[in-house]
Amino acid sequence: MECRKFEITLISANNLEDVRKICKMKVHARVSIGGGPENEQRTPTDKHGETNPAWNFSMRYTVSEPMLQTYNTMLVIELYCKRKLGDRYIGEVHTSMKELFDCAKPTGGSAVLTFPVQKGCVNSQGALRFSYRFGEKVMIDKLLLAESVGGWSRLC
Repeated sequence: MECRKFEITLISANNLEDVRKICKMKVHARVSIGGGPENEQRTPTDKHGETNPAWNFSMRYTVSEPMLQTYNTMLVIELYCKRKLGDRYIGEVHTSMKELFDCAKPTGGSAVLTFPVQKGCVNSQGALRFSYRFGEKVMIDKLLLAESVGGWSRLC
């Protein structure tokens, strides 16, 4: 099966909606590809930036080549404010993996982008900045992939 390594680094967000009027906002991000909770990864919680969190946190995935050929597979980054009574949703960024792949092709497979944070179908307040890169195409046997690729979320 043809796959590529995909590494995304969540750099920061700015001017987010303040969903905690009394206490400080402590923001983390949850990242998934294809909407499945089984491949969701989280950033550490930023406890100091409040509405302008910074993470500089990298996550790695292995994605199958067909996921990069159609607009159906989405990268979803959800932002949450940590609370004792359950995390409060701030907003999200979503884009297709194909768009990211096509955008990065001219620059050798990597890019730095800023997207507006959305809440529902309207733009919320704030923006999210992240960088990403795609590795070279490789052939991977599914059994070998399952046994040997530690530390990478697998989507093949």
